[in-house]
Amino acid sequence: RAEVLSTDGAKLHDALRNLVENAVAYAPASTTIELGARREDGHVAVTVSDSGPGIPEADLTRIFERFYRVDKARSRESGGTGLGLSIVKHLVGILGGEVKAANRPSGGAVFTIRLPVP
Repeated sequence: RAEVLSTDGAKLHDALRNLVENAVAYAPASTTIELGARREDGHVAVTVSDSGPGIPEADLTRIFERFYRVDKARSRESGGTGLGLSIVKHLVGILGGEVKAANRPSGGAVFTIRLPVP
């Protein structure tokens, strides 16, 4: 039996768009960006991953804070405000889910949005 995820499509779209835009902005040009989805423990997990440099371990616990930037050299002129990941966290929270970031063992970062299946 297939499970159905019933959620606010606009909020999920905005969260995923922010994650994909971040992957494009921070990973090298030759990086492959992958999107995936799977069912796990009554949830749907949607992932956005890349094979770029990953996120420094010291920054992993803070990247969802408002205005926090991993790369301090990137300024407003590059188009970033430091709000993208905090917006993702807020949107996913409204949807009743959670978002996490990690580094892939093979290199790169992976962001996982977990949403409950009603």
